[in-house]
Amino acid sequence: MKIGILTGGGDCPGLNSVIRAIVKKSAKLGHQVIGIRDGWKGLINLNFTNLDTGAASGILHLGGTILGTSRTNPFASEDDPPKVIDNIKKLGLDVLIAIGGDDTLGVAYKLYGMGVNTIGVPKTIDNDLSATDFTFGFDSAVNIVMNALDNLHSTAESHHRVLVVEVMGRNAGWIATYGGLAGGADYILIPENPFTISEVCDSIKRRHASGRTFSIIVAAEGAVLAEGETVITKDVKRDAFGHVMLGGIGKFLCKEIEERTGFECRDVVLGHLQRGGSPTAFDRILATRYGIAAVDLIEKKDFGKMVALRGNHVVAVSLEEGVKRAKTVDMDVYEIAKTFFG
Repeated sequence: MKIGILTGGGDCPGLNSVIRAIVKKSAKLGHQVIGIRDGWKGLINLNFTNLDTGAASGILHLGGTILGTSRTNPFASEDDPPKVIDNIKKLGLDVLIAIGGDDTLGVAYKLYGMGVNTIGVPKTIDNDLSATDFTFGFDSAVNIVMNALDNLHSTAESHHRVLVVEVMGRNAGWIATYGGLAGGADYILIPENPFTISEVCDSIKRRHASGRTFSIIVAAEGAVLAEGETVITKDVKRDAFGHVMLGGIGKFLCKEIEERTGFECRDVVLGHLQRGGSPTAFDRILATRYGIAAVDLIEKKDFGKMVALRGNHVVAVSLEEGVKRAKTVDMDVYEIAKTFFG
């Protein structure tokens, strides 16, 4: 069979691990693999490359994606879906594996409904895809946040400062919750739990009153203020999937904290550091298992599915189930984190 692969949306560690697994497994089964460059844009513009075992060697540990990626949405224009389907036919693809988050897999689901054989592999550092316990890229991002907090503790304590660390997380605070818990954050703000500035400041004051001279707060970029449920945005312009650019909650909070507590505050924005670097062992193995499972689905001709982790087993679920809703933070885990709030 002739298999197409593309990586869409934001990059993250583990993408190359999936590509490697798909190519190596396919080669053993006699399948040909075509890599589509730059996500859905590559299927609109017919930009592709042949992927053999040589191209997939030595990439397991590399971050990013050798295929490139973009946030192109072919359904943003009525002219593009026919181009995508026509180019799939021109390439002679029997099946297309889309590796991405809810936006990328949402496109794959729509194409499946239009008669294209598609399979999804769930990727997002936000870990907010339903139907799977974990997406690859998440563990790597959490480790980056944890290491950053470890480093920030010493400077916060030395200067007796409050530090607000802004992390990614538009609609779900998985990175903030897990990264903050692992890194010993003194307060964690997530979209699922609207907060008031007063409660954050009161927590800091309690810590200082008990003899602690510094505090570290982790805030997801999409954390919501209870007063009017306000979200801080960096830019009101929207991307191809309708998302505004979030950012600035750290700077906003620092200004408020300094005014209300008198303590010096600094904001740290980790930004795209969370997407970079080599994947952790967990993400390398999970991504590899996903890649192998995707090829197994092709062998069974079981299309319109997404591979998913349930417990310790990789299973197949429908693409519809995978993208129908965002998976928010397990509040039992957040309650554990709250034990350590000031």
